[in-house]
Amino acid sequence: MAILSDIDLKKYIDDKRIVIDPLEDEEQIQPSSIDMRLGDEFKVFKVIRKPYIDPKDHEDLESYMESTIVPEGEAFIIHPNEFALATTHEYVKVPDDLVARVEGRSSMGRLGVTMHVTAGYIDPGFEGRITLEISNIGAMPVALYPGQRVCQLVFETMTTPAERPYGHPDRNSKYMGQKSPESSRIKLDYELKK
Repeated sequence: MAILSDIDLKKYIDDKRIVIDPLEDEEQIQPSSIDMRLGDEFKVFKVIRKPYIDPKDHEDLESYMESTIVPEGEAFIIHPNEFALATTHEYVKVPDDLVARVEGRSSMGRLGVTMHVTAGYIDPGFEGRITLEISNIGAMPVALYPGQRVCQLVFETMTTPAERPYGHPDRNSKYMGQKSPESSRIKLDYELKK
């Protein structure tokens, strides 16, 4: 695998093989990544008096989360030890011969804010807004503003295009085309359906 440079990123974007919509500022293209901005919708866990979350129970999963949209010019405050789901402002399409990774920006990490817990990998063929699993591991609350650059996408070439990319009819592509933060759809995993 090889990481795409800024030259290659621009070429893939110009050829519409990588779609970043909107890509309003060429400054978002870094030497080996593309900066992504924060969307305005967040999902946070509510405190509910239940003994556990059941991944097989979709209604149970949904009952733990509540959505909020941050008005323009205002901030979402993430407190220490808090977790929230959000998405990138940009809608992304990854071609069948590339994979992408979400990486946090150093400036956010220095505030104690991480942008992904485990879902930092984006399969070939994926399209949609990228889910951000935001955690504050610092000691102070941090204001997050929709539209600010919070993470970056790194694109890597594959040895061959994927035979069954994300979104393929034979795949269980649970988050294809997502436009807002989605609660876990783990209930749809084939091993939990048994």
